[in-house]
Amino acid sequence: MSPEALDDLAADRDVERRLERSQRRRGLLLATPAYIYMLAFFAVPLLIVLVYSFATRTSSGGTSLSGWNLDAYRRLSEDFILDSVVRSTIFAAITTAICLLVGYPYAYFAATRTPLVRNLVLIAVMIPFWTNFLVRNYAWRLILSSGGPVSSLSESLGLGETNLLFSRFAVILGLTYSFLPFMVLPLYASIERIDWRLVEASRDLYSTGTQSFRKIVLPLSLPGIIAGSILVFVPSLGAYVTPEILGGGRDPMLGSVIVTQFLTARNWPVGASMSFVLMAVMLVSTIVYFRAGGKNL
Repeated sequence: MSPEALDDLAADRDVERRLERSQRRRGLLLATPAYIYMLAFFAVPLLIVLVYSFATRTSSGGTSLSGWNLDAYRRLSEDFILDSVVRSTIFAAITTAICLLVGYPYAYFAATRTPLVRNLVLIAVMIPFWTNFLVRNYAWRLILSSGGPVSSLSESLGLGETNLLFSRFAVILGLTYSFLPFMVLPLYASIERIDWRLVEASRDLYSTGTQSFRKIVLPLSLPGIIAGSILVFVPSLGAYVTPEILGGGRDPMLGSVIVTQFLTARNWPVGASMSFVLMAVMLVSTIVYFRAGGKNL
């Protein structure tokens, strides 16, 4: 290669490097507001919670930041906290399972319909988001109460008055209703991207509908299942509003225990340690989600 050609190649590479640096600077500039927001409203509060989790509760009910210790984390093994963890995990797992059983057929139906029907079905999923979360829970409180529609229907059928409020059933029903869209939307995004020619090819090879679903559709929709399960399980695990309104606090979950530690017991270190552990679970779940293929959704 001639010296002139080498000089031209070096000049081209230099221009490319300058363009790359310019694009990186432009990207950093555009992302700066997001970085500031994340730092101010996520990283700093999380750091404050972490600091308070090592603090000491004084005899007067205050919090001392001197003399850091692990007492708050040791108290996480106490029975009432472990009971709330087990109860929250069971409730969250049941909620996730119900959302998956209900959401998968719904998302499959939406992904395989015409654009008009698909849009209508998706709008039906999004409608609950148009109403305040607190209002929705109070609506279910009226529906499930002794004087509500469910009780009136039960009386008209001769079954007597029915009061489903302040029960575990009410809590799981409220959680399922609140978080079902978080299962449907990732499932829809995953199923909608499936190349249906693969299913047609499997049917040409004499596979049954069940076999095609089990060997093609289900594996290809697995990222949506994982994403939806995480998006439902994690917030259900730390739910506070729904268990308090529909459960009446009879079966306190993690969110209720954390609020009690901060506002009633005034034991900020224990509340902070529980909050930080819950945030750590969310972070690990997010990492698992992305490693399982969440980026492809």
